[in-house]
Amino acid sequence: MRRKVVAVLLLTLAWLLGGTLAASAWAQGGAHVTLLTIKGAIDPLIAQYVGRGIDHAAGDGSACVVIQLDTPGGNVTSMRNVVQRILLSPVPVIVYVAPYGARAGSAGVFITYAAHVAAMAPTTNIGAAHPVGGGGEDIPATLSDKITNDAAAYIRSIADRRGRNATWAEEAVRKSVSITEREALEAKVIDFIANDLNELLEKVDGRRVNTAAGDVVLKTKGLPAREFPMSLPEGFLHVLIDPNIAYLLFTVGIWAIVAEFYNPGSLLPGITGVICLILAFVAFESLPINWGGVALVVLAVVLFIVDVKAPTHGVLTAGGVISFILGSLLLFSPFSPTTPLVPRVYVNPWIVFGMAGLFTVFFLFAVSAGIRAQRVKLSMGPQALVGRTGVATSEINPVGTVQVASESWTAIADDYIESGAQVQVVDMEGVRLRVRKVP
Repeated sequence: MRRKVVAVLLLTLAWLLGGTLAASAWAQGGAHVTLLTIKGAIDPLIAQYVGRGIDHAAGDGSACVVIQLDTPGGNVTSMRNVVQRILLSPVPVIVYVAPYGARAGSAGVFITYAAHVAAMAPTTNIGAAHPVGGGGEDIPATLSDKITNDAAAYIRSIADRRGRNATWAEEAVRKSVSITEREALEAKVIDFIANDLNELLEKVDGRRVNTAAGDVVLKTKGLPAREFPMSLPEGFLHVLIDPNIAYLLFTVGIWAIVAEFYNPGSLLPGITGVICLILAFVAFESLPINWGGVALVVLAVVLFIVDVKAPTHGVLTAGGVISFILGSLLLFSPFSPTTPLVPRVYVNPWIVFGMAGLFTVFFLFAVSAGIRAQRVKLSMGPQALVGRTGVATSEINPVGTVQVASESWTAIADDYIESGAQVQVVDMEGVRLRVRKVP
């Protein structure tokens, strides 16, 4: 028992010393800074990536973490997770809105405000954090007030903690205002403007910030930046959470499944289709999906298939094309608000009409092939033997055997036919051929 108590005390002492030494190392300045790059919507993969990056920086004694940010907004839950990780970080976190032309929109405003130090590159902007529905539409008044008030209170609390302009932050939420980097500097939304990462590290050098581990004086001038990239799964899945990619996976998956039904046993189309659909539904989890749009796309495929099986001269195909286009355009436009602060999500119309054209050409070809097949005289199976000639391999009186199309058949005849005579098939009666002697 005594040994266990001693062990616990030693571990506690080591933990305390470790924290003290780590804080001292940051105060003196680490050998490098850790660089994270966020580009695109804020989603669960980004939240996971930021958390891993901060943990990594805390473990290897980085002087600070620099988050290079370029985002139109994102999922509110993911945004809150990122903000919490920054607020609880023992390592100083600098949010740098860059490169030139980048923006910190919607959820990006909250992340920028949460940073220990906030900076922007020239020709960038920040703002427009008003909560909207998942498709960019306005939210009904009562619900909008609740969501807006919650978001405004949240960003005010962050602004107060970091000593930033709380009044402008609330306007960004309530009025969707957006400002340039110079206006943001004048309004004390950010700390400074930096042309590049080296200038950023020079300007932040010597600044004192308060982290979860205590006050830290940054020593960053001249330090190299070590990029901490997303893991392969994170990067792959983050790319999937793009409405155009998710849409293509969804439509290609359906198309491949249909191809498998047309060619049972080929396996490759079926496996490809299942994989594409699974990846599409993984992406749908982080996108404001409208299941009515999904239903319209599925209905379109059903209409295409029915028109192939029971041709209606293109009537059902036309209905399928209309259903497909409507479903594609509505795919990411939910009728009720979902996650606030998310940017407007939609599929590129050129991709929609391109896929609709491919589907139309494919199924019109399939329909025309089906119609041609119905008009072709049957050329396979037992009925195809009617009219063919062969040889009697035994006497037929009235039953015997004949050889037709290199196969032996039981045959019947109205008149006696000797063995070796030429015969012609005139009909099928069950599994027997009715034949007559060729004159």
